[in-house]
Amino acid sequence: MAENPEKQAESDREKGDYSAPDDTLGVITEIVNASGHRDQLDRQYGILSICGMALTVDNAWVAIGTSMNVAIYNGGPPGVLYELLVACFYYGFIAASIAELVSSVPSSGGVYHWASLSPGPKYGRVLGFFTGSLNFFGWLFDLSSIAYIMSELVVQMYGLYHPAYVQEAWHVFVALLLIVWICIFITIFFNKYLPYLQQFGLFVVLVGGLATLIVLAAMPKTHSANSFVWTDFQNNTGWGSGFAFLAGVLNGAFTIGTPDAVTHMAEEVPHPRKDLPKAIAAQIILGSLCAFVFAIALFYGVNDLNAVLNASGAFPLAEIYIQATGSTGATFGLLFIIFLSLGPCLIGTFLTVGRTWWALARDNATPFSGFFSNVNEDLSCPIESTVFTGLMTTAFGAITLGSHAAFSDLVGSFVILTTTSYALAIGGHLFSGRKNLPQGPFWMGKAGYAINSISVISIVFFNIIFCFPYSLPVAVPTMNYNSVILAGVTFLTTVWWFVHGRGKYPGPKLGGFIVTEEGRRLADK
Repeated sequence: MAENPEKQAESDREKGDYSAPDDTLGVITEIVNASGHRDQLDRQYGILSICGMALTVDNAWVAIGTSMNVAIYNGGPPGVLYELLVACFYYGFIAASIAELVSSVPSSGGVYHWASLSPGPKYGRVLGFFTGSLNFFGWLFDLSSIAYIMSELVVQMYGLYHPAYVQEAWHVFVALLLIVWICIFITIFFNKYLPYLQQFGLFVVLVGGLATLIVLAAMPKTHSANSFVWTDFQNNTGWGSGFAFLAGVLNGAFTIGTPDAVTHMAEEVPHPRKDLPKAIAAQIILGSLCAFVFAIALFYGVNDLNAVLNASGAFPLAEIYIQATGSTGATFGLLFIIFLSLGPCLIGTFLTVGRTWWALARDNATPFSGFFSNVNEDLSCPIESTVFTGLMTTAFGAITLGSHAAFSDLVGSFVILTTTSYALAIGGHLFSGRKNLPQGPFWMGKAGYAINSISVISIVFFNIIFCFPYSLPVAVPTMNYNSVILAGVTFLTTVWWFVHGRGKYPGPKLGGFIVTEEGRRLADK
């Protein structure tokens, strides 16, 4: 029996699908999704799977733990806790703005697509082009960071049972090679099982996090003083305490700053306009709560902060766990929980970054777009784009063989690049009067003006702060290269715009229609 046409139409609207008219015959020829393309990927991520991916890609409590040796300088334990709360607060406005946009136009392009559509025909094509580039590079650097953290964790776990072992840069790089290409293999050839992997990741993040909290609370023979955790502000940056606090919000932003991750999976979710805002809310709310509670338990288990900061290797949690538990076996077990959570996290990030590059390529915004826009529909995977992300992650990981500081500077720009792309998409929506996008199930109405404004203002304010040197006096090791990397990515994008984009990039589509008249002319060539 044929499906009820009204129910089918409602299902299509929930997916963001539209009927595409044939320009010559004036009749409907196929159903396209909100990106203006037909579906090529299986819509296999239900609400539990996509919420799982939102939480595992963020992996907030692991992120704050693995960056502890950096975050601690901007105020000690109280600084880490309160700076995290500030980051969670302003990212809440960003998340609400992104949830509204994905509810309106669910596309794998994410902010790239919204920045192209929301400003209107005059500015959309160029604004979207730059937004997509900044977002992609930000996520690519984050992917490299996660791969390196997981590789460093594996090496540190080996070192627990080999006290005489001395970690070398090439040891971590070999681990990175194995981890990256195993994950790429799984992402391509086991794609149909990845929703279940994300559900497993959700279980590990929540239940494994709870188990870690219980161990950290129960096993220490003595706990840190309340003043050490809550009030003893220790500023080791050389900046005034107020500025040091604001600069330290960067560490909180790194912890919680992935609100658009699941938006790039929009074309693999049956009901993205309803489910993706829920997943974004789960990531921000549960991620913030888990990270904050975990950090509290962690600091109460520390009895020698200097040992944490000067521990062999560069994975601070191993030393904290040793201090808290007094047991090598317990430490290994707690680190293994992190390892289990990082697997789905890394694969989920490969999904996010690969889909982002693929979405740009199918709109002819990248080099070799015809190659990278391919999809293996049997495997439901853009293989070429996915392999490309693996190659780039490997290349960035190789930088650590020459300079770990250079690698850290590069991947540390994740926050400023992604939030700049958010500001461009949200700002385009705001400054055009919020009238160029269709209203989705999650629409903020008049409150949207205030929430969008707070989002953009917060991003601009904190991104300026995040570009200042990490400490005074300024030296090469403590120099902040965020502004340089932002300018570099913008410069490369500008060059590519004039070489390719201005003459050959038509802009994305919406429901089968080209966004701008210039785009229509280029698409017809």
